[in-house]
Amino acid sequence: MPTTPAGTGRHRPSDRLLTVLTCPLCPSGLERADGALRCARRHTFDIARHGYVGLMTGHRRAASADSADMVRCRGAFLRAGHYDPLARTLARLATELAPPDAVVLDAGAGTGHYLASVLDALPGAMGLGLDSSAHALRAAARAHARGEAVGWDVWQPWPVRSGRAHLVLNVFAPRNGPEFHRVLRPDGALLVVTPSDRHLGELRRSVGLLDVDPRKEERLRRTLADRFRHERAESLEYAMSLSAEDVAGLVAMSPAARHVDDAELRRRVAELALPVRVTASFVASVYRPRERQGPLRRRDVPPRPCAAAVPW
Repeated sequence: MPTTPAGTGRHRPSDRLLTVLTCPLCPSGLERADGALRCARRHTFDIARHGYVGLMTGHRRAASADSADMVRCRGAFLRAGHYDPLARTLARLATELAPPDAVVLDAGAGTGHYLASVLDALPGAMGLGLDSSAHALRAAARAHARGEAVGWDVWQPWPVRSGRAHLVLNVFAPRNGPEFHRVLRPDGALLVVTPSDRHLGELRRSVGLLDVDPRKEERLRRTLADRFRHERAESLEYAMSLSAEDVAGLVAMSPAARHVDDAELRRRVAELALPVRVTASFVASVYRPRERQGPLRRRDVPPRPCAAAVPW
């Protein structure tokens, strides 16, 4: 997963993308202009040679983003297929929640892996992945022929038109409830994936992965409750058999990488009995937007919590 190969050469963002994006500095729409996007007030944003559109400027720069090593390790781990059951679950749910020609937004898209799986399942859909890491965006821009990648801090009000998305994905990523609600159509759906407290439990003490709050799903529902109604949740749990390289990559692609140096990580992995049997355990939750109160507009930015404790 995904099955659709990325294109070759420089990716050219589609015209359909321009019907979804807005200028982040003013309410204007965007048009193509000499290898960039430009609004009527001449605010101009480069299309990177890797194919993504960079809309973050000045004070909008994200405070932190995934490093090149984190993205490389995440890509290798996902290509090895360890999270393919999750990708298949998201693809199946997407066909139940959105039409074949949907606009799908992925908030915190990373390398675009899960968005690509959803686009494979929706043959006429366009996907837009938002992420603050240039390293991740380079991969996301090529993850799927109908997928677009935009550099943006998802905690800030999004440069996306109101009420355009049929489906918003949020997989192990920051959750900006006001913006989820604003960009969704009234009949749209929000699909959120969180880890259960059993996820990667066998590795927490041995290699230093951070704990998962057992009340994470409860907190999620409470955070979204004022703008969304919880429709249903699906649990997914299975065993993975991981090599030493897999385990090292799993740690390196997660926030734990910032707390364990390479030498210490290698020492801890060397002490494991290999291959390691590890539990993957997720909850996929479906939310529907509540009736809107007042005009659609960019909302106040919600509080920024600590970094997610679980690798993608």
